[in-house]
Amino acid sequence: MKDIKIGTINSLILENIKNIYRKISSAAIRSGRNPFDVKLIAVTKTVDIEIIKEAVSFGLRALGESRVQEAQKKIADCRAQCADCDIEWHMIGHLQKNKAKVAVELFDLIQSLDSIELAKELNKHSEKAGKIQRVLIEVKLSEEESKYGIAKESLMDLIEFVSEMKNLKLEGLMTIPPFSDNPEIVRPYFKKLRELRDQAERKGYSLPELSMGMTNDYETAILEGATMVRIGTGIFGERR
Repeated sequence: MKDIKIGTINSLILENIKNIYRKISSAAIRSGRNPFDVKLIAVTKTVDIEIIKEAVSFGLRALGESRVQEAQKKIADCRAQCADCDIEWHMIGHLQKNKAKVAVELFDLIQSLDSIELAKELNKHSEKAGKIQRVLIEVKLSEEESKYGIAKESLMDLIEFVSEMKNLKLEGLMTIPPFSDNPEIVRPYFKKLRELRDQAERKGYSLPELSMGMTNDYETAILEGATMVRIGTGIFGERR
């Protein structure tokens, strides 16, 4: 974030949050849904803890982190300094199997489950921790090598496997489309994720959550059925 006074940063963040909620409400209503059915996930990657605490003071309660190591200190600090805030932490970045144990300890919802092997690790560590770990399956819908997720052709196999895990609770799907300044270019990816969810639900699986949409395209994602939008730059400004 740019080197400007903390008071100015706070004012900008508050205005950003207000503007985002207005747009979320408008898009939800246009899609025929209740605005309260869309959850804002504030992406706090590289954001300083003091700025995160200010954002929490403005009412944000669902925070997303992309890296386990970076999240550890932030989550510990927030829990120590804001024990009554009831913050919900989401893992939204690629998760390696060797970080599964720590991820189970840290996160309320892991949005980036993408393989049977990772599901086994998460289930094992959740069982040891006496926890039912909430998860979303990340689906790779683009051809970009930098993107992670299960291929759509293998999605049903993973849904079936995860649904049998005693210590995992599968709540829905997530995707990250290619970046574009034009939301209409990525609309087909959001539509495809919704269609994949609908296909799974017709087979008897309950997948209420669709995590899709970021700063440049979250309104379009909501129009296509998003129940969670992940916004970082739109709240906190450009990353350092």
